[in-house]
Amino acid sequence: MWKIVVGFIAFAALALFILSQGGDIDMSGEKHGVESHSEQAAPAAPAAPSEPAAPAAPADKPADAKQ
Repeated sequence: MWKIVVGFIAFAALALFILSQGGDIDMSGEKHGVESHSEQAAPAAPAAPSEPAAPAAPADKPADAKQ
């Protein structure tokens, strides 16, 4: 029984040591509100198309019809 207690204490100490070395870790739980969304990066702007799309075929003629 004492081995379980010693193992738990060792594991907890190791976990706390790893978490303390990890940098900015927020252990406060989920955040719901405007302030949590302001920390996120702004969405990237959509990429401009590299070349214009081909013109569509007229509606009265199929695309494979001969002219």
